[in-house]
Amino acid sequence: MNFVEELRWRGMLHDMMPGTEELLAKEQVTAYLGIDPTADSLHIGHLCGVMMLRHLQRCGHKPLALVGGATGMIGDPSGKSAERNLLDEETLRHNQACIKQQLAKFLDFESDAPNRAELVNNYDWMKEFTFLDFVRQVGKHITVNYMMAKDSVKKRLNGEARDGLSFTEFTYQLLQAYDFQYLNQTKGCKLQMGGSDQWGNITTGTELIRRTGGGEAYALTCPLITKADGGKFGKTESGNVWLDARYTSPYKFYQFWLNVSDADAARYIKIFTSLSKEEIDALLTEHEAAPHLRVLQKRLAKEVTIMVHSQEEYHLAVEASGILFGSGTSEMLKKLDEATLLSVFEGVPQYEVSREVLAAGIKAIDLLTEQAPVFASKGEMRKLVQGGGVSLNKEKLEAPDRLITPDDLLNDRYLLVQRGKKNYYLVRVN
Repeated sequence: MNFVEELRWRGMLHDMMPGTEELLAKEQVTAYLGIDPTADSLHIGHLCGVMMLRHLQRCGHKPLALVGGATGMIGDPSGKSAERNLLDEETLRHNQACIKQQLAKFLDFESDAPNRAELVNNYDWMKEFTFLDFVRQVGKHITVNYMMAKDSVKKRLNGEARDGLSFTEFTYQLLQAYDFQYLNQTKGCKLQMGGSDQWGNITTGTELIRRTGGGEAYALTCPLITKADGGKFGKTESGNVWLDARYTSPYKFYQFWLNVSDADAARYIKIFTSLSKEEIDALLTEHEAAPHLRVLQKRLAKEVTIMVHSQEEYHLAVEASGILFGSGTSEMLKKLDEATLLSVFEGVPQYEVSREVLAAGIKAIDLLTEQAPVFASKGEMRKLVQGGGVSLNKEKLEAPDRLITPDDLLNDRYLLVQRGKKNYYLVRVN
C-alpha cells in the first residue's frame, strides 16, 4: 500500500515537503506524531492524527507516538489564544500510561515486526537538558527572524491574544524542532506528521536538522477536521467527545457518530475507519440511493465504536438506542449499566422519591400521581392504563393498583415510566 495515496483518497493529506512521497516509496520510514498529554484520555480531535499513524503502520512504515511530556508542561501557541496550564511529572506519567492503552487499540506495539509502534516521551530527553545546552545546541541555529515569520507566532503578536505571547511559548517551536532532531539522530526518524496548524513547528524541525548537518527530514500534515457547516468537529454541548468511557459513555460516543450529517458522514467514514476504498464507494452508492436509511452513519458509528471500545459495547449501544426509540425490551433495559441508562434518558423529566416510600410496596397509581406526579390525576392514569398506554420498565402496566417494590428498580435505583409511545419519565429512588 502507498501511504501518501492512502491519505490522498481519504482526504487526509493537507501538505507535504517535496521528496516525502519518493522517500516513502523507496524504504520503510520511521515517522512520528506528537500528542499533547494534558488529559489522561484522548478525544476525537486526536483521532485524525492517530489514524495517520495507523495507516502508516498498515502501509509497512514504523510509527512513533510522541507524548509531549516536556512540551505539555509549556503549551503550544498554534491555534490557541491563551497559554495552557502547566502539569507536574506525576500527572504527566499517569496521562502517558492511559494514552498508551488507548493507542494500543489502533497500533501494534507488541509484535516482533520491524515496524512495530513505539511510544516516546520528550520529557525523557529534555529533563536533563540545561538551558545553556539548549541555547548552544538548538537556539544558535534558528534565527528570531525565522521564528517570527511563523503564522502561529504572528497571530499572537498581532493582538489576537489578550495577553500576547510569552517567551515560554515563543520557544515552543524550538523544543518541537529538537524533538525531531533527537528522534532523527537516535531512531532514524525522517518524517514528522501532524495537523495543518503544526506545519510551522514541523518545518522548524526539518530546518534545524538541515542546519546541523543531520539526516533526511520531511514534513506531512493532515487537514484540521471541521463539520460541513463550518462548526468545530468533536465538540458537543457537554464538551469534548472522549475515547475513555469514564468521560463519554460508549452509548454517547456511538450516538455522536450516528447523528452526523450526510455530508460529514461521507468524509468521516474515509478518515476515521480502515475500510477499503471499494467498501466505502459501495456504501456511498447505497447511501445515495436511500439516504433516509442512514447506512453511512450506521456503518461509521459501528466501525469507530468497535475500534475505540469493543464489539460488545457497540452491541449494547445499539440496543440502548433501540430502547429509546421504541424497539427495546425490558431484558435490554435491565442490562444497561447506570451510566448508559442515564445517557439514554438524559433530558427526560425526572422525579425523586425516598426509598422508604417503596420499602413496603406502594400502588403504582399512588406513586405516579402523588409521589412522582407523572399523571395529573388518578382518573387520567386509570384511563391510560386501561387503554394499554402505560409501561413500567418497558413492560405494560396491567393494573393501576399493581404494587411497586424495590425489586422493580433498575440498577437498584431507577424506574422507567412510559406514557404513550414517546413520553418517558425517570423516577430516581434515593
